[in-house]
Amino acid sequence: METMVVSFQVSNRPINPDYQTQLIAQGANPLMAKLWAARGVSDIEQTETSWQKLIAPQLLTQVEKGATILADAIEANKQLLIIADYDCDGATACAVGVRALRMMGANINFMVPNRFETGYGLSPAVIDVMLDRVYPKPDLIITVDNGIASVEGVEAAKKVGIDVLITDHHLPGDTLPDALAIINPNQKDCQFPSKNLAGVGVIFYTMIALRAELRRRGHFTQKPEPRLDELADLVALGTVADVVKLDSNNRLLVTQGLQKIRSGKMQAGIQALFDIASTDPRQASSMDLGFKIGPRINAAGRLADMSIGIRCLISQDYDEAFELAKQLNDWNSTRRHIEQEMSQQALQEIESEAFKLKHAICVFNPEWHQGVVGIVASRLKEKFWKPTLAFAPGDDGEIRGSGRSVPDVHLRDALDLVSKRYPTLIQKFGGHAMAAGLTIYQKDFDTFITAFDQAVVDISGKTHFSPLIETDGTLDIQYSTVETAIALSQYVWGAGFPSPLFRDTFTVKEQYLLKEKHLKLLLEREGVRFNAIWFNHPEMVDEQVELIYEVVPNYWQGNVSLQLLIRYTV
Repeated sequence: METMVVSFQVSNRPINPDYQTQLIAQGANPLMAKLWAARGVSDIEQTETSWQKLIAPQLLTQVEKGATILADAIEANKQLLIIADYDCDGATACAVGVRALRMMGANINFMVPNRFETGYGLSPAVIDVMLDRVYPKPDLIITVDNGIASVEGVEAAKKVGIDVLITDHHLPGDTLPDALAIINPNQKDCQFPSKNLAGVGVIFYTMIALRAELRRRGHFTQKPEPRLDELADLVALGTVADVVKLDSNNRLLVTQGLQKIRSGKMQAGIQALFDIASTDPRQASSMDLGFKIGPRINAAGRLADMSIGIRCLISQDYDEAFELAKQLNDWNSTRRHIEQEMSQQALQEIESEAFKLKHAICVFNPEWHQGVVGIVASRLKEKFWKPTLAFAPGDDGEIRGSGRSVPDVHLRDALDLVSKRYPTLIQKFGGHAMAAGLTIYQKDFDTFITAFDQAVVDISGKTHFSPLIETDGTLDIQYSTVETAIALSQYVWGAGFPSPLFRDTFTVKEQYLLKEKHLKLLLEREGVRFNAIWFNHPEMVDEQVELIYEVVPNYWQGNVSLQLLIRYTV
């Protein structure tokens, strides 16, 4: 089959001029006013990141009920157990819960379901494993970053005399579990204004409410109140790693966490992870959390045992944390190696004559690793810009798939459509617009491919998808400075609040290849010269070229200079 080249469209982000005028009138500099207005910020208050601006916990449905349940359990000296998800959001949520509950005097333990043994969430199988492995038996289970779909799991817990409190952020189904309380901003009738809290954000809010309830009961008359802001670095890491939308409340949480990291007041485990990643925490950015720290935590859940990641995050001893961080780093290296091999095999299959590349991509290999198929799907989606599912072997003739989608196709809805048209085809599935997981039988793979391909077209109304690259237009030459680069690098950007991309025409004064694969350039615009680099781009460019780029600070041997990071040519 012919190799497909993805063509992209480029447009400038639309800016609301009223927002821009208002922001400048409130004191924002013109560049920040332009960037914020293009991202839907209408008032400078939405950019404020002090704790006083945090949305009030009481607005979370049942959070006060949950706080009462937890306060009663602490006063009665009950055994508590956190059941966490096995990704970075779940690990940080577990660490926040364990650390905060210990600060408040609780008997707290934790357990993470193994993705290869019991799969995701609080299932009856997890209850069986817990009864076998956890001693003493808990009186109360607290779920973090899971539980909203655990109808059978909650029933199984109740049958053996264990109560359940659910904290989650995933979308609820038609039937809710019969838990003591469910704290989730996405459940029906919840008035919490930010529906984008990560799992770690939900448990953090629950801990704030618990502290308020214990304060009301006089719990802290004889001892100091715990400082929950000490856990902000964990909240920031989980929020960024879970790629939830960075609305103003989430930006506040991430900013506070980054400030803790930059000032050196972070958990020993996060310090160890920065050290093992050879990254300076004093210049920590949301990109570091998403691309350097998060993947090392996630590697534990993908390949082995996420409890190692959690132990690293809750450790208060740097040497212990560093040993655990080394294990996480080794797993991450192994994960990268496995992923490269699997991606290569997937590309060979896609580029073979037999492969039918239509509106979606589905790939399966009996040798593949279950914990890594999601990353392979992500790589293929980026390369071909189509909804992609990658499958690995499961148990008893089953194969388990993980998918990533493009903005035009709501992935969970597409799978839902397949399951309605072919009720016996998908054994189970779940997820959201951009990512989902499912289980089918290997014998049904060919039938599923056809059904999924059709569902993608029917859901989107399209047979072809093109990525849209949105830029912030020209960067005024007066702002093309290292000061701008430092300021932008310190600000929180990410999902739903993308980092600035500028678009300008330059004269190329010099260009050469670094290590035979990175293009180094000396550029000129309006009489000003700029150093630039285009990673993994070994081709030379024309003397006059329109580039899409980021401005970044380049720290080298104690000095800092401006560097343009080239992303695309127009």
